Amino acid sequence: MKTENIIAKLGIQLNEMQQKVIEGMLHGKENLMILSPTGSGKTLAYLLPLTELLDVRSDEVQAVVVVPGRELALQSATVLKNMGSGLRGMACYGGRATMEEHRKLREVKPQIVFATPGRLNDHLDKANILAGSIRYLILDEFDKCLEMGFHEEMKALLDKLPKEVRSVLLSATPAEELGDEHVVEKHFRRLDFLPVEAQVPERVYIYKVKSPQKDKLETLEKLLLSFGEQRSIVFLNHREAVERTAEFLSVAGFSVSVYHGGMEQKLREAALYKYANGSTNILVSTDLASRGLDIPDIDNIVHYHLPESEDGYVHRVGRTARWDKSGRAFFILNDSEAIPAYVDAKVEDFVIPDELPRPAQPKNVTLYIGKGKRDKVSKGDIVGFLCKKGGLNADEIGRINVNERYSYVAVSRRKAGQVLALVKGEKLKGIKTVVEEVR
Repeated sequence: MKTENIIAKLGIQLNEMQQKVIEGMLHGKENLMILSPTGSGKTLAYLLPLTELLDVRSDEVQAVVVVPGRELALQSATVLKNMGSGLRGMACYGGRATMEEHRKLREVKPQIVFATPGRLNDHLDKANILAGSIRYLILDEFDKCLEMGFHEEMKALLDKLPKEVRSVLLSATPAEELGDEHVVEKHFRRLDFLPVEAQVPERVYIYKVKSPQKDKLETLEKLLLSFGEQRSIVFLNHREAVERTAEFLSVAGFSVSVYHGGMEQKLREAALYKYANGSTNILVSTDLASRGLDIPDIDNIVHYHLPESEDGYVHRVGRTARWDKSGRAFFILNDSEAIPAYVDAKVEDFVIPDELPRPAQPKNVTLYIGKGKRDKVSKGDIVGFLCKKGGLNADEIGRINVNERYSYVAVSRRKAGQVLALVKGEKLKGIKTVVEEVR
């Protein structure tokens, strides 16, 4: 499908970086290195030209997209699906049986696979994916892959692929800082869209908030109350601190999603889904949420703990002010802390009002439905079920995610109790199913 048709269908306007990448991939033969800030739309930049370069009639994997983590693999696969190009994509990642993925590969017959390095190596070793059919290698968030220690896996992967594979490397880190240690021994045409100075856009307004106590929880509570219904991410440096802070906020009446690397994948997935669909207003997370997550309309970034590096700061703040929108970032500082020297921006004092509202309740609630793709359940089936059996109107149903064995759906908070009461014991596609609120 022509890129212009997809662009028109999506109703988007391409930025300069996306235009140059599309032109380079469609009309050139070189390997490309794309340097562009977090949140600038790199996924669309490489997927749009692939829709013209790959053969939609083939059942072979023609392009592999290597990503540092499961979440980015799933998100990128969803972007491809939403483009409606006719190309089939599939996400492959650790944490589930390789055999299960192999069965799905045979079923889906994807032309594009989005995969973590270790899992892609596994499928290539077992010939679940045939290296000989691969024509394009996309290394997305290459800097993060290196940071997470995937050097050996990536070297092994590159050794398995045909030498004529065309490579596209994407990073938010300047090339001289990649420290690639010759992981990719190819010549690249460099397309650099990184700002000359700071990578934090001017649309982000920076504030500092003084905490009278070393323990900043009470200050954080008041700050979040001052935001009202706005969407915020609170960043901390350690898993234990994330859990402690989230528990404190929950007891205080806030609706919170928790996200860190120590959680089971299903719980991480549910937390992100609740935050993305408006079932929670606050995400409390380690820096795991600072990379690769494409969640729009985040109003505030709160540094409860100071970022551990300039790069960490840039990626945290990159979650807000995406595209042409503005955003705010807040440093909560006790008496022993100061704004890091690398913050090259005007920092204003933020005074929390004396009069504060109660914690804002999100507009939606997330429901778990115990049926998924394996049960031949579609989004349309879920909408019909909730309207006919749960008494909802279509505009009271939000985002729906249908997974292999279960589904998530956002519904209006004011109708959630009614829905749960009405659908109890009812059948979805002729089968009784569990429907419950995700807490």
